[in-house]
Amino acid sequence: MKSPHQSPVHPLDLLAIDGLLTDEEREIRSTVRALADRELRPRIAEWFESGAIPARELARTLGGLGVLGMHLEGYGCAGTDSVAYGLACMELEAVDSGLRSLVSVQGSLAMYAIWKYGSEEQKQRWLPGMAAGEYIGCFGLTEPDAGSDPGAMRTHAKRDGSDWVLNGTKMWITNGSVADVAVVWARTEDGVRGFAVPTDTPGFSAPEIKRKLSLRASVTSELVMEDVRLPADAVLPGARGLSGPLGCLNEARFGIVFGALGAARDCLEAAISYAGDRTVFARPLSSYQLTQQKLADMALELGKGMLLAVHLGRLKDAGQLAPEQISVGKLNNVREAIAIARECRTILGANGITLEYPVLRHANNLESVLTYEGTSEVHALVIGKALTGEQAFR
Repeated sequence: MKSPHQSPVHPLDLLAIDGLLTDEEREIRSTVRALADRELRPRIAEWFESGAIPARELARTLGGLGVLGMHLEGYGCAGTDSVAYGLACMELEAVDSGLRSLVSVQGSLAMYAIWKYGSEEQKQRWLPGMAAGEYIGCFGLTEPDAGSDPGAMRTHAKRDGSDWVLNGTKMWITNGSVADVAVVWARTEDGVRGFAVPTDTPGFSAPEIKRKLSLRASVTSELVMEDVRLPADAVLPGARGLSGPLGCLNEARFGIVFGALGAARDCLEAAISYAGDRTVFARPLSSYQLTQQKLADMALELGKGMLLAVHLGRLKDAGQLAPEQISVGKLNNVREAIAIARECRTILGANGITLEYPVLRHANNLESVLTYEGTSEVHALVIGKALTGEQAFR
């Protein structure tokens, strides 16, 4: 019989989540966690404070690990199942949301768009190098005046002989300033089309966005296209209309369902450790009922979020995952993750606002995660439409 005075249960073990995973999934999780602890975690506070990351170095490191486009088949990609990909996202976001964002944008947006909608020539040209981290990609959909409503985009492409001429501006683009290829979505006479744009094409520029208070360990940029001339084969032949970019967003949102829980888990582990070490009124902070209530509530939400994430991953691998189900996962898990981060900060008190501990850094990052790949309001309306059959976006 186990002693009633055993050490605190690990938050991920509270509901025996490991029993729901395969040996391969656990091994992938452990491999990513080991690299993250060895090479990323010791440097993340410095990157966050400076607002700069060694993006090329990170891309090669993550490519060597096999996590870039890891859920895609062929072209140098690992072809893992969806849960394994989600667990990798979770381990990276347990270090920092900016690192998971790099991987999500590379694999689930830029690579996925080319893999799903591109020509064989485009796939051969870009995907092996992107999987290895030799090329970095970005995904240009959001615009200064068209965030939650991509149908209002102003970027346009017009035919000029056999070429395309691309003009417009994209905003809040992860990896933009360091990308070798940008997947850019634009209006055309045939509706919205996607283009694989080499970033050294004349007329293309990507000024980096500075002075951020969130996702500081991530490259965020504006994309500016001024008469960017592209050959006919730059267009992604398999995508017409908004279903193309929205399909890519669903891929990225799935990674966030797991990833946000990594940030929450890191905060909770920090809070449990701190509460055990901190003495208040001659007793450990962890011995007080109010502290234990906070920890119990947070562990409960983290465990529920993990059950939801794994379930959605199994549905995805079975080809049964609907967009509104992804919205349920993104809405719930990010909302609960940011609540956990904020509550953990209260346990750490003033120490919680420093970079010596991860909690406020995670909370700041999650403010962005709460908004990108669909705001909480948009995901609530997606769920509302599924429940009522009524379109509330307009």
